This record gives sequence, C-alpha cells and structure tokens, in this order.
Amino acid sequence: MSPDTLSSDDFLDQAVVRLSLRAKRLVQRFPRSLTAAVILALAGFGVTAFGVAPLGIDTATRPQAWITESVTPDDLSVQIQSLANFDLPLFRNVITRPSDTAESLLQRLNVDDAQAAAFIRNNLTARDLLSGRGGKMVQARTNGSGALEELLARYPARRSDQIGTHFTRLRILREGDRFVARMEVAPLEARVELRSGIVSDSLFGATDEAGIPDSVAVQLAEVFGTEINFHRDLRRGDSFTVSYEALTADGEPVSWNQSARRLLAAEFVNRGRSHSAIWFQASDKGSRGAYFDFNGRGKQRAFLASPMEFSRITSGFAMRFHPILQDWRQHRGVDYGAPSGTAVRTVAYGVVDFAGWKNGYGNVVSVKHGKDRSTVYAHLSRIDVRRGQSIEQGSRIGAVGATGWATGPHLHFEFKVGGMQKDPSSIAALAEAVALTPVSGRELAKTTQSVRLQLDVAEGSSGAVSSFE
Repeated sequence: MSPDTLSSDDFLDQAVVRLSLRAKRLVQRFPRSLTAAVILALAGFGVTAFGVAPLGIDTATRPQAWITESVTPDDLSVQIQSLANFDLPLFRNVITRPSDTAESLLQRLNVDDAQAAAFIRNNLTARDLLSGRGGKMVQARTNGSGALEELLARYPARRSDQIGTHFTRLRILREGDRFVARMEVAPLEARVELRSGIVSDSLFGATDEAGIPDSVAVQLAEVFGTEINFHRDLRRGDSFTVSYEALTADGEPVSWNQSARRLLAAEFVNRGRSHSAIWFQASDKGSRGAYFDFNGRGKQRAFLASPMEFSRITSGFAMRFHPILQDWRQHRGVDYGAPSGTAVRTVAYGVVDFAGWKNGYGNVVSVKHGKDRSTVYAHLSRIDVRRGQSIEQGSRIGAVGATGWATGPHLHFEFKVGGMQKDPSSIAALAEAVALTPVSGRELAKTTQSVRLQLDVAEGSSGAVSSFE
C-alpha cells in the first residue's frame, strides 16, 4: 500500500510502531544511563505533583460544553472585489513652497487629478493657494484612486487689522463633476502648550529639539537673561520646562511666524540652580501684566534690549558718513539689518503717538512710554498699529522695510528722553519693579501653585506636549 492510499488511522499506527522500535534500540545501547534518567525524571514529577496537585482543581467534576460552528469564508475573488469597491478616503498634509505649481503641490499631496490641477490654475479664488511666499498649511482628502475630494488650506490673514489674530481658510471641494472654491477669514484660537527640554549644545538648539517656537525661545532668554548668561553659563544637562500660549487654526498649531503669543511660565535649571518665571496680571483695574518668580519677586524689565527677536546692528549711535546725503553726521539711533518683512516689536508698554509716513523716515511708528520716554521705529514696510492704540511690551507694530531714505531693508530705531535722542544701548539697563498689592500677591500665589503643577507634568513627560484649551 502506498503512502498516498493510507488512511489517517493506518498512518498513525505505522508512526507509533517506528517510534517504538527506535526507543527499543536506544535502551539496548544505553541501558544504565537511561534508567537513571527515567528515575530522576519520575522523582521530579513526583515532587512536582506533590507541590502542585493539592492546589489544582479536579476538572473532571466541572461541567463541559462543546460548541461547533461551521465557518465558510467567501471565495478569494469575491473578497478581492469587495476591497476594490471599498472607497477609502486618504488624507495628507504639506506646507506650500514658493516654487510650487498646481501640479507639484498636488504631487506632494499624493493627488492624481488633472482636473483639480487645472481648477487651481484657472479659478480666481483657488489661485490664491499658490500666491505669496509659501508656508500655507494644506490638507488634501482623496478617494482610493487618488482623485481629489477636498483641499483645505490655512494661512495668515492679509488685512493689517487681522494679522496675528485671524487666518484665511481656503476650501476647494468636489461637487459632482466639478470643483468649487470658497475663502473666508476666521479668528485664531489660543491654547496653552507645555514642553520641556535638556540642553546638549545651545539654548536655541534645545528649544528646537523640544519643538518650542522661536518666539517663545527668545522670550525665555529675555526673561532669564538677567540671571543666566546663555553664552557663558549654559551647561550640558541644564533643563527647562515652559508653558506658553499658542495660536491654532481649526485646532491645528499654525506653522507661520507668530505661532506663539506669550511665554506664560517657565522653570530653568542652570548648574543645579532653579530659576522660575510666571506671567501674571492682577485683577486690579488698570494693572499691567509682568513676570515674577515663584516667590513673588518681580522680574520684568521696563525695556527690551532689542526691537527685533533676530537681527544684527549695522550702524550704531555715533558719527557716520550718511549714505544718501554724502556727509558726516551724528547717527541718532541704531540701525538693525534684517530681511524685509521681519517682525518689529515695541520694546516697552506704551501708547502709539504716531503711525504713518514722515519724510526720510518713510513708514514710521512712534510710541510714548510714560513720563518723558518714547521710541521710534522707521523705514517700515508695513504698519500694524494705529495712533492712540495701547500696546504691550513685545507687541508687533510693523515689519522691516526700506521706505523713506533707506538704501536697503533695515530698521532705524531711536530712544528719546525729553524729546532728545539717547543711545538705545542704555535702555537695556533700565528696570522697574512692578509692585503688588496684598490682594494681587495672594492671587499670584494661587496662580503659581496651579502653574507649578502643570510644569511638573510637562517635566515628567520628557519633552512631550500637553494642551489645555
């Protein structure tokens, strides 16, 4: 009988016979060794049985039930056809580039749709997707074949009174066999983000690694700048935890500049010593916000050291050869070189005294800071404030430009005392403590207790982010 004609029972019987013959030959070859091994094994089984059996349950007395169900899967071809008919929506997110075309953008979105590309090129509203400098947040939804179902883009609002507070939402939607495009402006929403990091090289390298926006990193350096020299005192292993207010568009953190508004609280451990800061504004009428440490001591400086987060001084407060008038004159301010469009911020709390065009200054903003102090910001490409407006320290007032008597994009900055220009480098040394009433002191203590708990959570999450609406 061939193996192919054996029944399952016959095949099993033959296997048992072959195994028995092998065992017999093994015993005959090693009789003593195997006998000892069997005795030891049986002894071990006995001990095991003695130790385990009393704890066991007699399964013979337990009720048993058998359930039998016949399962017949669909034919494989039917299953494949079902998957082919299932229209699975797919999503992908990208950031637009200045060099993007309709085709290149859709390709990066994994969209295969010539009709959608033609619509983006030719529709007046949809074309706004590719205009400007790039940086738009784009999300596409496609069907299983890669055809576009919906495209949603979010980017900054363009009206001067909506910059920093609103965003543009552009939606391209398939309706039947055609596309439609709709555009609207919506307010940005704020939420609190918590992050932590460890310094391995530089402060800004560590904040980048932790995913903290540059604007928050700058505020962190400014708040602790009087206590920590970040160029000389920083050490590998120093750690920080921050809480800051982030702006979101439809719940998504915005990717363009000004994506964070203010550092709310921070703790920085440098050389084993802990430094703390919390932003606090008392409920007293007319009170202004300022930074304090966790013990209630004021940390706020009256003036920021620079009207821009990132810049370089190209001309100081000294005699210089005027590039346009071609003679030597006293330069009564400081020039900061930066690309056109770079954000300019006010160095202190104040009220806008002038915002408009003024001769060689071009677009200029003047801010009064109480008493006899004021600051001037000239050659702006754009003005984002209006006369009479109250503005907080660090508020955006415009952007770097080359208007008026300027040979290239830069900011001309002046600091005046009693109407006379003074060396702006002297304002970094100015400081004034913000006094707290007993009531506001108790408010600060209660706020600090809550914030410290949040920072402890962020520190324990090793750089992970938490959000609080």
